[in-house]
Amino acid sequence: MPPLFMLLLLPSSAASLTALVETVESQRRRRNRGWRKRRARAMGQCYGKNVSVSEDDGAAQTSANGAGEIVPGMPARKSRGGATAPLYSYGAGAAWPSPYPQGSASPLPVGVSPSPARSTPRRFFGRPFPPPSPAKHIKAALAKRQGPPKPKDGPVPEDGTGEGERPLDKNFGYNKNFGAKYELGKEVGRGHFGHTCSATAKKGEIRGQLVAVKIISKAKMTTPVSIEDVRREVKILKALSGHKNLVKFYEACEDTLNVYIVMELCEGGELLERILSRGGRYTEEDAKAIVVQILSVVAFCHLQGVVHRDLKPENFLFATKDECADMKLIDFGLSDFIKPDERLNDIVGSAYYVAPEVLHRSYSTEADIWSVGVITYILLCGCRPFWARTESGIFRSVLRADPNFVDSPWPDVSPEAKDFVKRLLNKDFRKRMTAAQALTHPWLRDLQQKIPLDIVIYRLVKSYLRATPLRRSTLKALSKALTEDELFYMRLQFKLLKPTRDGFVSLENFRMALLQNATDAMRESRVVDILNALEPLSYTRMDFEEFCAAAISPYHLEALDGWEQIARTAFEFFEREGNRVISIEELAQDLNLPPTAYSMLKDWIRPEDGKLNVLGYTRYLHGVTIRSSNTRHHR
Repeated sequence: MPPLFMLLLLPSSAASLTALVETVESQRRRRNRGWRKRRARAMGQCYGKNVSVSEDDGAAQTSANGAGEIVPGMPARKSRGGATAPLYSYGAGAAWPSPYPQGSASPLPVGVSPSPARSTPRRFFGRPFPPPSPAKHIKAALAKRQGPPKPKDGPVPEDGTGEGERPLDKNFGYNKNFGAKYELGKEVGRGHFGHTCSATAKKGEIRGQLVAVKIISKAKMTTPVSIEDVRREVKILKALSGHKNLVKFYEACEDTLNVYIVMELCEGGELLERILSRGGRYTEEDAKAIVVQILSVVAFCHLQGVVHRDLKPENFLFATKDECADMKLIDFGLSDFIKPDERLNDIVGSAYYVAPEVLHRSYSTEADIWSVGVITYILLCGCRPFWARTESGIFRSVLRADPNFVDSPWPDVSPEAKDFVKRLLNKDFRKRMTAAQALTHPWLRDLQQKIPLDIVIYRLVKSYLRATPLRRSTLKALSKALTEDELFYMRLQFKLLKPTRDGFVSLENFRMALLQNATDAMRESRVVDILNALEPLSYTRMDFEEFCAAAISPYHLEALDGWEQIARTAFEFFEREGNRVISIEELAQDLNLPPTAYSMLKDWIRPEDGKLNVLGYTRYLHGVTIRSSNTRHHR
């Protein structure tokens, strides 16, 4: 509203006063519309084109010229292994000092540290501007895990209780003789929930051996969720075993003050330190060796029904200082068990590596694949694919911006490497390669590494067995148009099922292949239950041709540059062998669509003969996206 002295200078007629009120009201409406538009953009709407991601709070823009580049000689901070890292290094990980006052809660999720940028005032039309979604969700998730901030004055209860609250049970049931079995050494790392020290075993099978001990203070376990996080981390480490790129777990102990997780000591330092020591990036050949190890252990975890949720260079350690030493995946503090068809909804991870669907609060194992894509991008060019000076800016970049593949050094990177990264960083999680599938990509194929069993094969075969005859016929036609690269992956997966001499597989083949790879983690996540959905295979068998039709994913093929040609070729097979007269009503029923969708389906059917046209065929393969209600609400 105009100031009072301005009103006194205006004409006093009723008409003029009415016009003034209308003008002020019109300005207010325009201002509110602008506010709503900015808020909608901040809420994480995703657009299918390149966008410039700027900070509403006055921070610098995310540029396409490598603003997130890691350059040796920049101001540095100490990393967990003692080496230095640039002031705005890759991960928003545990090593960053918090910009928030001591004793106050950071408005970030567990596992997401504040960026090194100073917090800037968020103001909009002279009013406080709160962090946009999904930062709001992250603040809520952090509060749920860590509890309310402790008071600044007065003693802090050591048992995590407050007045009138029921005491938390912090007895984990672990061994209580840690001091008698291990002699602690120096600190080798520090994170959100504890620190890690070296130690020497004084008793038992590993007597005299150096180990790593993660020490988690019970005083910091102020909520039931934080206690459950520790229990789950130990359970996952104990259940997962048998992979060379997985840190070895020995045991868990406790006393009145701490929980001690005893693991293999990796003395070669973090992957992040190796990247920095190489000037910020790897050669393609050296990057391949790193990526293969990452994908191998990630594929193993996914097969067991474990999603890591915090994959980043800081969480991969080298076993020794040798240049060719094996890498080990560590820190399962944010990991979780997940069933094959389950979706998680809690936002956790590290800001620069978080997948878009995590911010949308509905995700599965594909979120780990996105993180692998970010790591690979960094390895190849030394820059982050998504960068901003604030966490909310990073999230907007992840949701709306596309990685830069134009500036140096990308023109000198092979087309296969660029295609590999693009297929991991697809914002549609359904179109991303799986870890096992990525190991068969042409960029990595010359390494001739062992390809693991892919759990997604079981999910796709389950869907095929439940599909309608029309759906099966479209998939059979699509499988006949597969490229040699896709057939290479299919042959390897079929071979892992150990078909009979005459080239068939049955339910028993699927069961034996899964159980041969089983650990206690697979039983905990109930992955084996998927075999119940494959029961129809106990009465029939599949040859390789039908296996390809059953195990194919149209979404994976849609991500290929040659998808249009594949779809046209597949439609030609469908015309000859599967296309038939179909009504709009029958098509809608097959797709489980309401009558309101009939008008959309008219364009799918040829009026001259009542059969699917090429548009209808490709649209039918893709299906109609309906938000799933099978979301797991926890923590």
